[in-house]
Amino acid sequence: MIQTTIYLIRHGQTEWNLETRMQGHKDSPLTKLGIIQAQKLHDRLINEKFHLIYSSKSKRAYDTAKIIQGNQNIPFHICKELKEINMGEWEGMKQIDIINKYSKAWNNFWNNPIKYSPTGEGESYPNLKNRVIPALENIINSNQGKNIIIVTHRITLKVIMSYFKNQDMHEICNNPDIDPASLSKICICNGTYKILLHGDTSHYK
Repeated sequence: MIQTTIYLIRHGQTEWNLETRMQGHKDSPLTKLGIIQAQKLHDRLINEKFHLIYSSKSKRAYDTAKIIQGNQNIPFHICKELKEINMGEWEGMKQIDIINKYSKAWNNFWNNPIKYSPTGEGESYPNLKNRVIPALENIINSNQGKNIIIVTHRITLKVIMSYFKNQDMHEICNNPDIDPASLSKICICNGTYKILLHGDTSHYK
């Protein structure tokens, strides 16, 4: 019996998180709190044996992954497919400004993924799923029997967790939110997924 375990992590708090700005493919640095959150997650996982770390190429995810890695000699890979959903014109905008200007699209983004359409050159939820899930499956299939850390983003993780729950797209919004530096854990055995943690933040609360 081969068991693969995936540790899914959202990056720590960023400057734009504090400013309530949407990030997407754009980026902002981790805050002091975000660094502490990542360090506490490092401490939580220090006694686990990991074979691989995969990170989104966005710096906020990369920096979080490097803090979690610490001085451990764990092979580290950048995966561009693990980036956040491309939010088009919303990137860098404050949430209140988006709500005032694009209220219907904003509501659909959080509550009705099937009807959400990006403003400008962004991605829909199906676009994101078609980018992320094949990369996730490739990571799993290429590393069976290993313990793998994946550091990525809020909406990307919502899509990934929905995949592990075998949900339809419209059900994504019914799942728990994914907080900064949270930990989700999935065990895979004989093609069966078992979710052990979903967005857990007990390491810093």
